[in-house]
Amino acid sequence: MKIAIGCDHAGVRMKETIKDFLTKLGHTVEDFGTYTEQSCDYPDIALEVSTRVANNEFEKGILICGTGIGMCIAANKVKGIRAALCHDTFSAKATREHNNANILTMGARVIGEGLALDIVKLFVETEFSNEVRHQNRVNKISTIENQ
Repeated sequence: MKIAIGCDHAGVRMKETIKDFLTKLGHTVEDFGTYTEQSCDYPDIALEVSTRVANNEFEKGILICGTGIGMCIAANKVKGIRAALCHDTFSAKATREHNNANILTMGARVIGEGLALDIVKLFVETEFSNEVRHQNRVNKISTIENQ
């Protein structure tokens, strides 16, 4: 799977750990920055990753900032993106099965790297359920987005 990843200054260390983890699982990961802990603006990174996912250049995206909230808000402004903030494994699995989320956001100042890797693994490996009720809801989200 091709996965786009990005972070702000708060998520650099976690991003590097996740990149290594995903590569070892056999995924192709492209890093869209940032690359240092020098302060930067998370919306710039969120826009780059989200645009690439929305354009189908990547199957999924992962965004990391201090809380994951800012990245989630910014990513969801891009048409075609269903970004989900997940700080537990249940939410990561459910958002893939029920919402067909295509971007995962997390907070490096909220959860540890071990839990983050568990969340990433579930997010990447869980398929959308394709149940009619869930597809109808995703379709309704798209309708709202197109208004």
